[in-house]
Amino acid sequence: DENLVYVNDFEVYRPQLVRSGQQEGLTFPNVDLISDLSFSAGGFQAKYGDKMSSVLDVRYKRPTDTRASVSMSLLGGSAHVEGSILQNEDNDDKQTKAFRYLFGARYKTTNYLLGTLDTRGEYQTNFADVQTYLTYDLNPNWQVGLLANYSRSLFSFEPLSRQSTLGLINFAIQFNTEFEGQEISDFENYMSGLSLTHVNKRGDFYMKFLASSYRSVEAERFDITGFYLLGQVETSLGSDNFGEIVSVLGNGTQQRYARNQFEGTTSNFAVKGGKTFTNSQADSLGNRNQHQLEWGARYQYEFIADKLNEWERLDSAGYSLPFDTEQVLINEVLKSQNTLRSSRMTAFVQDTWTIEDSRKELNISAGVRAGYWTLNEELFTSPRAQILYKPIRYKGETEDGEPIKKDNLTFKFASGLYYQPPYYREMRRIDGSVNTALKSQKSLHGVFGLTWDFKLGKKQNIPMKFIAEAYYKRLWDIVSYDFENVRIRYSGENDADGYVVGLDLRLNGEFVPGADSWLNISLLQARERLDGVQHQVVNVGDITNPQNVEYVPRPTDEAMFFNLFFQDYLPQNTNFKTHVSISVGTGLPFGQWRNNDVFRNTYRYAAYHRVDIGFSALLWNKERFKKRSAGKHPLGFSRNIWASLEVFNLLDVRNEASVTWVKTFTNQQFAISNFLSGRRVNLRIKMDF
Repeated sequence: DENLVYVNDFEVYRPQLVRSGQQEGLTFPNVDLISDLSFSAGGFQAKYGDKMSSVLDVRYKRPTDTRASVSMSLLGGSAHVEGSILQNEDNDDKQTKAFRYLFGARYKTTNYLLGTLDTRGEYQTNFADVQTYLTYDLNPNWQVGLLANYSRSLFSFEPLSRQSTLGLINFAIQFNTEFEGQEISDFENYMSGLSLTHVNKRGDFYMKFLASSYRSVEAERFDITGFYLLGQVETSLGSDNFGEIVSVLGNGTQQRYARNQFEGTTSNFAVKGGKTFTNSQADSLGNRNQHQLEWGARYQYEFIADKLNEWERLDSAGYSLPFDTEQVLINEVLKSQNTLRSSRMTAFVQDTWTIEDSRKELNISAGVRAGYWTLNEELFTSPRAQILYKPIRYKGETEDGEPIKKDNLTFKFASGLYYQPPYYREMRRIDGSVNTALKSQKSLHGVFGLTWDFKLGKKQNIPMKFIAEAYYKRLWDIVSYDFENVRIRYSGENDADGYVVGLDLRLNGEFVPGADSWLNISLLQARERLDGVQHQVVNVGDITNPQNVEYVPRPTDEAMFFNLFFQDYLPQNTNFKTHVSISVGTGLPFGQWRNNDVFRNTYRYAAYHRVDIGFSALLWNKERFKKRSAGKHPLGFSRNIWASLEVFNLLDVRNEASVTWVKTFTNQQFAISNFLSGRRVNLRIKMDF
């Protein structure tokens, strides 16, 4: 919710009601259609929107040739087609690409993966989307574009039973549950965007008009009753009852019911433009100056209709919790119906100066955004600045006397004040009421980065790239939240402040020629403090005397994450490849549900670690086998055909996803872990045409 995502200048959104990872479908960007993308972990320019954390800017292809692909696996499939249609110009015989098209369709099912979870039952998952991006050149200076997407995610689950065991060698507990009922969730999203772009003949001026609409229709319906038994397990190896429950700690019933509906429409119209001013004549010091002025404005209309009807009933040993002698009380009841209509107006202006000579390249960007929202009547301004410095060094000359540049280094510093106006989800309190006076969350960024392009090896001369980025973000007026699986439960109040500090390191390149690999290491500390609350932590040596602390971990506080992706192929035969992916991360924090204020986020999930491996074989390549008669070959209808065998979670590690809190007879709470999927093998075929 704190990250911006753009596809060809259109902002895209995510569903609102998704509450578990099992319900999550397809992301909006389609990898088959992408030409390039850029990502900023902070300090991004004023031309981007208003979020506190990061921005992902995706660009789709501008195809020149007809291409297509089809991919099929045990987890779904995808297909895409791209191309262009030639059109003769009126005054000469030169041909131009006037009409370009991209079509993509994807289907995903996770039934196969969900079969490894502790909760046994009937899973039916169907996630599909269709997407297109069309452009037409009205003339050499004007182009019209259309981006459209339709996606639907259907999730049906009828749980049967669950058994989980946790604890140590001297104390272990077992959690057994029998279920009745089912869950059916339906998420339907529509998005369309129309753009009109003008670029003058010199290429130093552009204007772009954008109009888009995003619509989401979501419904979740479930009524599931679980009859659970929590007991202590005999752990003595010499006992006749080894592995059996010898003491019942708690039993009861948990019934969860929901009939929730959400409908949201976001429509906007935007205009942006830019003018480049170039000084082609170098001054007395050899400097060549250029600056680009950019501006833009956007109007956005939002309609939200939300109906919340959700409750949970707890029963322990025949007593409804919370217990009352006069009436039956429900543990949690959420009932609300909200309809909101509002408008947002934003505008920005920024200027980028570029100074270049024989020794350096200097790029300075400074701009400001302003915005106003009719619902909370808040007006804000967001100044932002960025500096890129690239020293140019030489290591001799060629035989012709041309200078040879050394490894390229680029230094980056960025800072800015970032506002995040609330969307509906942040405004909805835990009890279902909506705070329409909620103000923007605010963040001050300071980012320092380094990019180093170098060559590896004296003989192979492999191009490599190393990226390092350190950042500090001061946060205030933030809206506190807790995770319930993947659902974010906001407080609906500007009730906290905090900070985020981190370091990202990335090394990527062709360690083996022709096969990209990379290594990522991220360090992060995210802290917060709730207004009016004195946070405490328990001392390990003396649990009866907790210690006061100023800051506590935010739910996203992950101290370290390591990711390695490496590709290789058989010696003297690049038709057979293998890849290995290793991911290791420290556990995320969490707290006791509905009692997570003073002792906030004091627990952590176990460290995450996972290894995936894959093997790929090139079954057919038209270029490599061009000496043969492609028309006679049974696979000659395609350009490439790859077959892959992938093993997910090779070591079958039980990584924690969330916890379920269960009460005993003595009102003591136990956190029962919910785990991610186990080992699975996937077979995939991909064909390029």
